Amino acid sequence: MSLLEVANVDTAYGAVAVNRDVSLSVAEGEIATILGPNGAGKSTLMRAICGLLKPKRGRIMLDGHDVTGLPPDRLAKLGVVMVPEGRRIFADLTVRENLRLGAYSREDQGEVEADIGRMESYFSILADKRSAKGGELSGGQQQMLAIARGLMARPRLLLLDEPSLGLSPLMVREVQSVIIDVRKNFGAAVLLVEQNAGLALSVAARGYLMQSGKIVLASAIADLRDSTLMRELYLGGGKRPPIKSRDVETL
Repeated sequence: MSLLEVANVDTAYGAVAVNRDVSLSVAEGEIATILGPNGAGKSTLMRAICGLLKPKRGRIMLDGHDVTGLPPDRLAKLGVVMVPEGRRIFADLTVRENLRLGAYSREDQGEVEADIGRMESYFSILADKRSAKGGELSGGQQQMLAIARGLMARPRLLLLDEPSLGLSPLMVREVQSVIIDVRKNFGAAVLLVEQNAGLALSVAARGYLMQSGKIVLASAIADLRDSTLMRELYLGGGKRPPIKSRDVETL
């Protein structure tokens, strides 16, 4: 049984349809990615999965239980946590205060301080900056804080929406390493939305290509990487070589 199952989901903002008949799945401990051009509906789908937007049709299942339309706080308690596009850290709070807020939905508050220490141990920059205000951090440091804050909820499924947006190539490589470690060191599955195709293809095992609100291709990552449609969408035609993980800095 998959950890997450999205089945025939439609979403809309008022009368404007966004996602249409979208289905995908994420297995326990898997890294999966949703790729597609701007405006394809990727972030809207993530909002529906984490409870920020109620689908017009279809179901969202977690461990075989229907969680469609549950609010974000309920889903966080069940293990579904999103790190949104743009990071959205609390600029006027310190790094440690931001981390502590990431555990707001947990019932084991006695273990929160130990987990803050664990985040500071893994994200060493956060230990160095623990007393700094979130707004004083660089963009890359804020992204690390946003991911660490999400991990403070001890998620089973971490939703990452455009984590490399606006980052330097060096910080993109850091994010790449962290995404892999989320599964290995923190035991969470990851569903990643990314414009940077090289990054997404280098970390995921399975991918979904979205266009105009629909999933137009779903496959193992090697097949997705080599598909003609993938090359057409990201490289402007099917004649250039397949995307490789080394393209993480240039795409």
